Amino acid sequence: MPKEQDRIELLQGTLDMLVLRTLLFGQAHGHAIAKHIQRTSDEVLQVEHGSLYPALHRLQRKGWIASKWQTMPDRNRTAKYYRLTPAGRRQLTREESKWKKLAQAIRRVMRTA
Repeated sequence: MPKEQDRIELLQGTLDMLVLRTLLFGQAHGHAIAKHIQRTSDEVLQVEHGSLYPALHRLQRKGWIASKWQTMPDRNRTAKYYRLTPAGRRQLTREESKWKKLAQAIRRVMRTA
């Protein structure tokens, strides 16, 4: 598990892309979204609830995700589950394209001596 100083802060807008990407695999509640991002980043990215829930609300306002309250499997509790909308799928494609361009540009700058 990485040390606290090894964790990386997300660039503005990156969290939205990661949430959309996570929901590409199916609906999930907020805590599951945060854990998926943390787990798939080998514990480097840790999404705080103070960042995640405003992002979820923003994505929902934009129509990129939708939500509904459901009973959690194996629990006697409800949670808000989020799912990707068709508009969210299109936005994810645009965000991934921009991310690839940004990563390529940073790679070129880092290679120059």
